[in-house]
Amino acid sequence: MSSPTSPTLNLDGLDLAALLCSRVCHDVISPVGAIVNGLEVLEDDQDESMRTFALELIGKSARQASARLKFARIAFGAAGSAGASIDLADAESVAKGMFSDEKTKLTWSAPQALFPKNKVKLLLNLVMVATSAIPRGGLIDVVVSGDAEAPTLVLKAKGSHARIPPHVEELMAGSPESGTVDAHGILPFYAGLVARAAAMDVRFAIDGDEVTITAAPTVISVPEIPGGEASDTALA
Repeated sequence: MSSPTSPTLNLDGLDLAALLCSRVCHDVISPVGAIVNGLEVLEDDQDESMRTFALELIGKSARQASARLKFARIAFGAAGSAGASIDLADAESVAKGMFSDEKTKLTWSAPQALFPKNKVKLLLNLVMVATSAIPRGGLIDVVVSGDAEAPTLVLKAKGSHARIPPHVEELMAGSPESGTVDAHGILPFYAGLVARAAAMDVRFAIDGDEVTITAAPTVISVPEIPGGEASDTALA
């Protein structure tokens, strides 16, 4: 699970920005490269079937690039920075756009409401973590319940060879075993930063071919009071 305690790795702001930029570039370089290849075919090949194929490739790749940028704008960026909330309907739209042409399907059940920005960003980042839990594709089911200030986020990723992604719990806790983080691990590391900013605790569980990721308001233990009992306090 992600730890409510202080992380052992405090990444420099410039390094964090650089690694997140690398992640975004990694996500869009493939469809952008396909667009370039399609344009080259249109310029050099007069065969009608090849030109039709190139146009289809350009259209599909442009949609993929657009979807990934829209997703990154909310998940990693400052989209809607004028306010402190993001509409869950917008989050659903960009999340489903990411999977429109993929081997993974996404189902979504959430209230039509404004939620605190960091909680929505956490949800979207957990969607990507869930994707890495089913490397051969499958189904990701997202359920958001509770009110905006103290929601519960449950993501179930089901597919062949499902597994809790390697090192994801340590990275989210901000305590990677290697003591460093690279572009490959920046997404779960960043998700952990957002989880702590949103006062949310993230847990992972696996049962057969299904991985469950649960995020709920962080609960801190209050020391036992003489003559009384210890209690737990939830941070909204």
